[in-house]
Amino acid sequence: MPVSVGAVVDGTVTGITNFGAFIQLPEGKSGLVHISEISHDYVEKVTDHLKKDQKVKVKVLSISNEGKISLSIRQAKPKTTKPVEIEWNKPDDKMKHMSFEDKISKFLKDSNEKQDQLKTRDSSRRSTKPKKMSGMDV
Repeated sequence: MPVSVGAVVDGTVTGITNFGAFIQLPEGKSGLVHISEISHDYVEKVTDHLKKDQKVKVKVLSISNEGKISLSIRQAKPKTTKPVEIEWNKPDDKMKHMSFEDKISKFLKDSNEKQDQLKTRDSSRRSTKPKKMSGMDV
C-alpha cells in the first residue's frame, strides 16, 4: 500500500529516542511517531511502550515538502474503553446490615446536619452584606 496521508500501514520500529520512535514503512520510506502519538495513555518513556524491531500499525498524519513523514500509533487503533457501570441499587456494606429503623435514623441525622450547614452558610452571608442606608441615617 502506498504511503499517503490518512493511510494506515504496517511498519517496524527502527530507532527509539526520548521524543518518539522512527518507523520503517513500505517502499523503503521511514517516519517518526512523536511520543504524544504512541498511546491513548500518558507516555513517560517511549521504551515502556515500544521495542526495536517491533511490528506496529501506524497512521500517516502528514508528509512535509522535505519528505518528512509524521506518524501515529495512537490514531491507527481506536480507543477502547468501556464505560463504567454503576449498580445504583446495590447497598453499601455499612447499610446492608442495618435495620430499617437504623437506616431512617441515619437518614434523618444526615439530613439535619445538611440543613444546619445550609442555615449557617445563609446566616453568615446575611451578616456580611452591607446595610442599606436610608435618608435619615445621614
